[in-house]
Amino acid sequence: MQEIIKQTESRMKKTVEATATKLSHVQTGRATPALLDQVSVNYYGSKNPLSQVGTITTPEPRLIVIQPWDKTLITEIEKAIALSDLGFSTNNDGNVIRIQVPELTLERRTELTKVVRKLAEEGKVAIRNIRRDANDAVKKLDGGDASAGGKSRGRGGDRKRGKSNADPVQQITDTYIDQIDELVSAKESELLET
Repeated sequence: MQEIIKQTESRMKKTVEATATKLSHVQTGRATPALLDQVSVNYYGSKNPLSQVGTITTPEPRLIVIQPWDKTLITEIEKAIALSDLGFSTNNDGNVIRIQVPELTLERRTELTKVVRKLAEEGKVAIRNIRRDANDAVKKLDGGDASAGGKSRGRGGDRKRGKSNADPVQQITDTYIDQIDELVSAKESELLET
């Protein structure tokens, strides 16, 4: 039982981390290097993350500066940014690329809030699926009575035996769902304040 709890908690933690990473890529009107994490640049015939071909800095709240380690990559980097769905326009001086992050309109903020909620819901669904897997593993550990008597009877049996089997899994689930809610709340307030 303890091993099931440990694995469940580990999987849920990874799900929250993945959700946090996805949320960090949502543009809030502030310049952050994370906005460019998904941009890949063609470098000597292979795709490389932008962060592996240059230095990305944010010297001002609405400015991203990319300094390629190889100046011949400037055109490739600009192409990669143009092909991404970020909607950024670039300008360069032959040494660095500058991206002015546009201020978000109210309409765009509303759209992004919906995106944030969708990403959060995907994370919550993943956590609920992990909970289901854990509950199934607990049932098998208890003898697998659920398949013999039907699912509803099996679940009721777990409750009648005492909530000791379901409670730890549900408590962990609640904890990680709350963490996703906190991430969403922080991201939404970041979207609305800029």
